[in-house]
Amino acid sequence: MATDLEQPLIQTNNSSTQLHQTPNLQNKDAKKQEEDDVKWEKSYFEIMGLCCSSEVPLVEGIVKPLKGVKEISVVVTTKTLTVVHDIHTISPSQIVQALNRARLEASVRPRGESSYTRKWPGKWDVVCGVLLLLSFLKYVYQPMQWIAILVVLIGIPNIIWRSIASIRNLTLNVNVIVLIAVGGTIALQDYTDAAIIVFLYNIAQWLESRASYKAMSVMSSLTSMTPLKATMAETGKQVDVTTVNLGTIIAVKAGEVIPIDGVVVEGKCEVDEKALTGESFPVFKEIGSSVWAGTINLNGYITARTTMLAENCLVARMVNLVEEAQSRKAKIQTFIEDCAKWYIPIVVLMSASIAVIPVVLQIADKTHWFHLALVVLVSACPCALVISTPVTIFCALSKAATAGLLFKGGDYLELLAKVKTVAFDKTGTITTGDFVVTHFQSLHEIISIEKLLFWVSSIESKSSHPMASALVNYAASHSIDPMSEMVEDFHNYPGEGIHGYIEGAHVYIGNYRISQRAGCNENHNIELHKMEEKASGFIYMGETLVGTFSLSDDCRSGAMEAIKELKKSGIRTVMLTGDNHAAAQQVQFQLGEALDTIHAQLLPEDKAKIISELKKDGSVVAMVGDGINDALALATTDIGISMGLSGSALAMETGHVILMSDDIRKIPEAIQISKKASRKIVENVIISFSTKGLVLAFALAGYSMLLVAVVTDVGTCLLVILNSMLLLRGTEECKKMSSSVIVKKIGCCDGKKKEESVIKMGCCKKKGLNSGSKCRNSSSVGVVIA
Repeated sequence: MATDLEQPLIQTNNSSTQLHQTPNLQNKDAKKQEEDDVKWEKSYFEIMGLCCSSEVPLVEGIVKPLKGVKEISVVVTTKTLTVVHDIHTISPSQIVQALNRARLEASVRPRGESSYTRKWPGKWDVVCGVLLLLSFLKYVYQPMQWIAILVVLIGIPNIIWRSIASIRNLTLNVNVIVLIAVGGTIALQDYTDAAIIVFLYNIAQWLESRASYKAMSVMSSLTSMTPLKATMAETGKQVDVTTVNLGTIIAVKAGEVIPIDGVVVEGKCEVDEKALTGESFPVFKEIGSSVWAGTINLNGYITARTTMLAENCLVARMVNLVEEAQSRKAKIQTFIEDCAKWYIPIVVLMSASIAVIPVVLQIADKTHWFHLALVVLVSACPCALVISTPVTIFCALSKAATAGLLFKGGDYLELLAKVKTVAFDKTGTITTGDFVVTHFQSLHEIISIEKLLFWVSSIESKSSHPMASALVNYAASHSIDPMSEMVEDFHNYPGEGIHGYIEGAHVYIGNYRISQRAGCNENHNIELHKMEEKASGFIYMGETLVGTFSLSDDCRSGAMEAIKELKKSGIRTVMLTGDNHAAAQQVQFQLGEALDTIHAQLLPEDKAKIISELKKDGSVVAMVGDGINDALALATTDIGISMGLSGSALAMETGHVILMSDDIRKIPEAIQISKKASRKIVENVIISFSTKGLVLAFALAGYSMLLVAVVTDVGTCLLVILNSMLLLRGTEECKKMSSSVIVKKIGCCDGKKKEESVIKMGCCKKKGLNSGSKCRNSSSVGVVIA
């Protein structure tokens, strides 16, 4: 009976426990369902009303509190706002509405494109200008001065609303300064001056927007150079690039832009990669060659198997890096912006003191002091100073990108200008990485050279090192096919070599260090060092040395010029390599003894240690590398420069600057760009301080003219923008090459003027015909750059 009585109690307890657990499970399920319902999306907005970084807190104060907003990023130079938000909670149009309530002139724009269409001032700006001119008739007819009040009433609403929004968010920016200046001049009954301030401020907004748009158009060309359609090879139909899957065969005709990254599976052609890599000459492509989206097929017909989705192609990754670089600020930019947060309140307080103190002390001619306070307020406006650094860095990043150089941030651009030492990896960086076997020998009587080649090629076929392909190709030239499926227990030892178990033998292949893995004694290692001058690679079967081989690797074209150019700039050059001393000396000989220092037989950690030693004296060190072995050294150095197209993904990840081509002459070019950018920053800061200081000096000397102060403030902003845009000289050609490409029927060249005909990217060049193309008197497919 007791058991029967206890049973319901037990059941009741279980039921009670279940009741207690159910709400928790429901809450967890609800929370999981809520997380699943969230769909984060990155939207881009153009804020044409954004004057300078002093208004960034206003934008942040408006957008950040909105429900569904995860993170935001503001780039003042391009007047761009990037928002990561939940599309189910808040839409882009709602974000635009919130911004435009503060009269920020915001709009949604496609990624990398600009919706800016104001080639001319707005109609109300033009009306204000006409009315302002009419107000000067007051010198003929006094009542005409009241027209100036009408100018103020038309032009000031935007300033008022943005000032109110700023004050609500507890920030002070340029709008507040302008509003105070306008109010002060009206109080002094200088209606014409008030109208001039309003008109010039609105016109300055338009002029700065135009200048920023011009600067941004160079960078936005990166995202607009890929076509929206791809042609399917089997059907010939055009489909949206976003619907093309991996492994799809696409067709690219002569004159067309390659839509997606891929590998050529049929045909031959020359491809213009200038917009992507900065490479001036066409690159020949054949079966097995990689092609990238945004590059142009100059001649020939090819089909390619896609290796990336459209959203992950090389140009898309470049755009991501550019966006991240814009958000990473240089130290000097951060310093100036931090100072500006305190600068504006101090200027307002100082101006108020100049106006109030004479009143309190009952000093005569209070109007003079009040007028002086307004001049100080306007002339001390920090817009030019604040915008001087970001616009310079942006222009420099744009210039570098069009030259095939991607910086991961403005801080690295600033740091590269201070580089005193550049360290180079050898294989794949200074040299091409295309090895050729010059010597292969079996040292064991029982093991034939054919058997040894079979073992080596089979094991090396599992490796991605450049030396591996050379050995496999050498075996193929001797009619020996590798069988990687026969290799077991494969191991890769970075900086040493590889190991594999094949046909009952443990085979080790590598440099002199691999002998330790094979289990050889120290005396053997000493003998091995003597053999290094004749052989660069060793083959062991267990502890027995059974073969040696030698490889040669030529220097890249332009390597000597690049190193000599660095030395002319006073930069020390160092080579770090895991190869033996003989191979290192051979490279030094090919370079004409251009390198200052050579370090050979290094493990990856040895390279990192040498980089650390080079940094001990406080000098900035850059490292150039392309492979996995360089990743540690690239991460250790102050500035890591990785070879983007030929380099490994890990090297690209750890590098701070990515070289999009194999031409290392781009490295001194990158340093020159960074140095020019540093000079421009200094010039802009000097321009900002000197012009405003001059106005203040005249004002303190008794020549306080508010009109001069306003014109100087507007002019200085434009001057620093235009001065920074000088960095973009020479990018116009690349911009044209990156613009929309229209394929149409055009005449190749007439029979009489073959040499004079110039059709860019078509079948004719200024000095004659492209290689591999034939001149036809009839119409042929060409390219017209729109």
